Amino acid sequence: MIECSFRPDDMKTGWFAANMKDQSHSAPEPRTYEISDDPRSAQRKTVLILEDDHEFAAMLKETLEEQDYRVSVVSNGTTGVQQILAADFDAILCDMVMPNFPGDMFYLAVQRARPHLCRRFIFMTGFQGDPKVSKFLESVQNRVLAKPFEMRHLFHALEAVVGRSR
Repeated sequence: MIECSFRPDDMKTGWFAANMKDQSHSAPEPRTYEISDDPRSAQRKTVLILEDDHEFAAMLKETLEEQDYRVSVVSNGTTGVQQILAADFDAILCDMVMPNFPGDMFYLAVQRARPHLCRRFIFMTGFQGDPKVSKFLESVQNRVLAKPFEMRHLFHALEAVVGRSR
């Protein structure tokens, strides 16, 4: 038996229960599954943006959400570490030069706490000629977007990191 029902107050959110009765065994308990009101949400990739320029971060967030990414934005590394400890992300867009907690320090904190996320970093910088920035970026071998960059470069980097085609 398969039963499907919707909540009377919300025709977008529903559930279904499956009860498959096998004659040779006792009947299993029915299982109930929630159906999201947005079936695409299970397929959406998550992106964490670390960027201290609020206007630039808002533009990136809007652009990525238009492409069906779920986006979280933080403006400093301390808040970024809290986000990383709370959830996995499919990609991490990280500005290299931020006050108090720059991108290299954030990366090293993530490397200690959640090392599997390090391969998901895409660094953004307007300081590609800076020797300290260059040395760090060469040492980690992650993708780098030189500011200002075109959105097609961002999408190309994201596709490579999350394995998703636009």
